[in-house]
Amino acid sequence: MTSASQTDQRADVPFVARATETGARVEASTANEVIAFYRRQQELIDTDLEWVFTEHPAVTSVPDSDSIDAVIRELDDHFENGVPLGVLAATMSKQGWTVGDTLSEVYELRMSGSIWEPRADHIRPV
Repeated sequence: MTSASQTDQRADVPFVARATETGARVEASTANEVIAFYRRQQELIDTDLEWVFTEHPAVTSVPDSDSIDAVIRELDDHFENGVPLGVLAATMSKQGWTVGDTLSEVYELRMSGSIWEPRADHIRPV
């Protein structure tokens, strides 16, 4: 995902997201750091995060799809130990999904038995 502004693109920070209500930004070296920021924000205030910039080969190589199941299966080919939730959320942002939208759907998929979590904040299709 590319940013509308060159100032949002930083070679040393591959993941940038912004809180929808407050505008607070997180600049992270891993996508899962954005997930941790989202959870801290949720504890304090009810806000969601939208992606501003993502620079990760898996995010850019996975085709756009409204089907989170299809995206998880595509991303699974890029990761041996499970798809990081942050990478999934960044990929789904290409379809306009927020971090909260993605995590909510991941919860539903986990409860239905469609995915499993081999380690914290990493998922795999069943």
